[in-house]
Amino acid sequence: MKRFLLTLAMCSLTYTAFALEKAPRVMPEGGINKALLGQILFFDTALSLNGTQNCSTCHSPDTAFVDLRDNSAKRMVSQGDNPALFGNRNSQTMLYAKYSPEFHYDDASGEYIGGQFWDGRAKNLAEQAGQPPINPVEMGMPDKRSVAERLYLTPMYQQLFTQHYGKEVWHSVESVYAAMEDALAVFQQNMRLLAPFDSKYDKYLRGEYRLSSQEEKGKNLFFDRTSTNCSSCHQLHETGHQEETFTNYHYHNIGVPKNPRLIAHNQLSEDFVDLGLFENPMVQNDEQQKGKFKVPTLRNIAVTGPYMHNGVFSELRTVLLFLDHYNNPNRRINPETNQPWSAPEYAPTVNHQELKSGKALSDEDIDALLAFLKLLTDERYESLLE
Repeated sequence: MKRFLLTLAMCSLTYTAFALEKAPRVMPEGGINKALLGQILFFDTALSLNGTQNCSTCHSPDTAFVDLRDNSAKRMVSQGDNPALFGNRNSQTMLYAKYSPEFHYDDASGEYIGGQFWDGRAKNLAEQAGQPPINPVEMGMPDKRSVAERLYLTPMYQQLFTQHYGKEVWHSVESVYAAMEDALAVFQQNMRLLAPFDSKYDKYLRGEYRLSSQEEKGKNLFFDRTSTNCSSCHQLHETGHQEETFTNYHYHNIGVPKNPRLIAHNQLSEDFVDLGLFENPMVQNDEQQKGKFKVPTLRNIAVTGPYMHNGVFSELRTVLLFLDHYNNPNRRINPETNQPWSAPEYAPTVNHQELKSGKALSDEDIDALLAFLKLLTDERYESLLE
């Protein structure tokens, strides 16, 4: 029986481990640990109702852990296990997600910080891992019991869950589901390729890469708060820190407009407004949190478009021009629509004070910032750069 279970595990690993690791790997001498169990779960389509989707469907290791599938949504949002259903928010990258602190209110700043998803509704990685399987527009399982039953009926999972969580794990649906969440979280915490810190920027910090004059200019602009406001939200540590994730994990409303293409595609009402953080039950209906979204990491930003919570901007350059328009009267036109910038999706909480703290940028400045942001691409994904 043990040999049979090991064979089943190896069958799963043929398409899981190889998809993540640069070099082939063999069965570890100590067997399958929690991280590897989480990796198997990450690629298991049995966790979706119709068996057509796994976690990697929307977080593909081949595309910097975002969803770049070609379908009617044009990558703005993700298609579910039920192909007729789509989410309303852009799928974020899993890369460096483990660095986000647990969702909490910070008394010092008077702001909410951390968590997972655009609205922080999952406190941590384990809570995040448990939501997609039972989300109707994602993996579509009807409830936790249905997921637990599928796990129980798979001999490999019976053996591995018992090994890591004890026989008592099977005593309740909640304990089985919590074990699945934990394994998926451990996978994200332990897998080196989910946070490699091997971009050209990291190599520059280690003295292994020399910046071009344009990249140097972009770096200086990015970190200079007298010129731009980039680092006020996209810097966590002191400049030059070896594990900078390029987000402070706070929540802001930067005036992102509605995405009419998404509204039409998902057949939403014309007055639809995504209220972001306000929809997180943990903020307890605080009106001041309406329209705010978590500051995303800028690592791999050049290869993980489209951008913003609703995928409204297709190009990274457009994002830079949009942000510059708050300080630059010459930036009146959205180059993707050839129309003036649209009004914010939710205007009352737009952080104008922060947005207007920079200076007007030239086209050369924009090009330099773009060159710097491309430096934040992990080595594995440099081939995805245009």
